[in-house]
Amino acid sequence: MRILRGLSGVRAYVRSAPGTYVWLVVLFVTTVALHHMPPEFEEHFLRRRSTNLHELSRNPVRALVASAMWIESGHWVPYAVLYTVFHAPAERWLGTARWLSVCALAHVLASLVSEGVLLEAIRRGVAPHTAVFTLDIGVSYALAGVIAVLGYGIAVPWRYAYLAAVLVVFGLPLAMGPSFTDFGHFLAVLIGLACYPLVRGRGKAWNPKETLAGLRG
Repeated sequence: MRILRGLSGVRAYVRSAPGTYVWLVVLFVTTVALHHMPPEFEEHFLRRRSTNLHELSRNPVRALVASAMWIESGHWVPYAVLYTVFHAPAERWLGTARWLSVCALAHVLASLVSEGVLLEAIRRGVAPHTAVFTLDIGVSYALAGVIAVLGYGIAVPWRYAYLAAVLVVFGLPLAMGPSFTDFGHFLAVLIGLACYPLVRGRGKAWNPKETLAGLRG
């Protein structure tokens, strides 16, 4: 009976965040497909679905949508954990439409701005011209934006500690050895924080202190 109750709880949790888990299913299917591709073909295939300058100049909508359906590393399980820890709570709290809006804004804006910065670097001779074909796919910009906006769902003063940790995690790589991807991740965090208007009226913020008191009592 405990197993059945546990399975029922998992099923209810998954159903409460449909967008998150449909997205994860898509990523699982595409990841399995990648593992069945020859290595030499895989890179070419992913470049065609990348948000690099070449693909954005040809078909920006296709590039932005397709890039969110693949994982470059080919490792699905870590993303399943991250989606459950961050995306699912955010979707349950914000509702699917608002959650998806945060994902889209972070993914699209961070991709376009970071690639715009790269284009300017190429024009100035700071980056090689071959960078227009850089492999840039994945779901990390959307994830970074959601991680940031989720901070508004935590009660003060815990919120400040959470957001400080987020800024350190995403800001440190940018400060130590910046890349255009690091810049995109940090920008996605700022976009997530700018989505504050979407969180208004979403109910009482989660208070870790109250949760711990409930577990003890």
